[in-house]
Amino acid sequence: MSAIRTVTKYVDDARIIYKALNGIVVLYKPPVLHFNNLRETVISNLCRELNDMHTRPPMKHVAIEGETNKPMKVVVRNSFADHPLVVGPRYQLNDFRMGTTKIMQKDVSGVLVCGINAGEATDNYFHTGKVVEKSTYAHVRRGHLDKLCSSMQSTHQRKMFELCGVDIQSQAAYELAVKGLLRPADSNIPMIYTVKCVDFSPPEFMLEVVCTNETDLYLKAIIHDLGLKLRSNATCTQVLCIQDGLFNIKHALLSKHWTLQNIVTNIQICQNVINQNEHILHQKNPALIEPSNYIDTIE
Repeated sequence: MSAIRTVTKYVDDARIIYKALNGIVVLYKPPVLHFNNLRETVISNLCRELNDMHTRPPMKHVAIEGETNKPMKVVVRNSFADHPLVVGPRYQLNDFRMGTTKIMQKDVSGVLVCGINAGEATDNYFHTGKVVEKSTYAHVRRGHLDKLCSSMQSTHQRKMFELCGVDIQSQAAYELAVKGLLRPADSNIPMIYTVKCVDFSPPEFMLEVVCTNETDLYLKAIIHDLGLKLRSNATCTQVLCIQDGLFNIKHALLSKHWTLQNIVTNIQICQNVINQNEHILHQKNPALIEPSNYIDTIE
């Protein structure tokens, strides 16, 4: 196996760095922060650091001077109409486009470790909503919760085969089951693969959920329904996203690392992950393929 040697070159030209800002970056979203605020913070950091580097010089202004009845001369001067003091910084917020695979609401951080609080129900299924119902929780036991989680998981696994159009008792279903988990053909249909209780300290407990095509409201509704089935009420207090597709929490940059150099490096790392898993991006088989979790480092 041949090793590829990495050559490092330090540049201070903002134009070169700006061209490198084209790819995928993984960020860790803190709670109580809307995506629009996150986007503005990241782009503002990029603009500030790019403008601190050597930027494009002002354009030249060509003027023809002299009397018209005599030979005239061409004079080239710096154009004040293109000076940063007149038009503003070279790199501004509208010079960047930044999107996301899914919009996280401000109460969702970093998919799917949910902390929930038993005994209350709110109008938006989250602890920030208005309390509309209260109930006791002393009768809730760990065994009750585990039983409901297992039932919910088995229900979704049966649904997984139904969405593929096969009978769960058929040979085709067995052959698909041998290959592992299946993904729904419709990207709008949520699917839960695993749900389990990882911490039980009444009135609070925590669930770990592995799913696809989910939304934060869908997860909160699951917690609400779970509380009703326990003959109580449950309200979600936190939703933490730990993986999105090929990228997990180890790839994500904390807010203190949202700098130009770290973002450029993270774009290269994410591109390496995509290159190693190109067979996953366009799957024709309904069976999920285990991605390569190799995390590259760039010095």
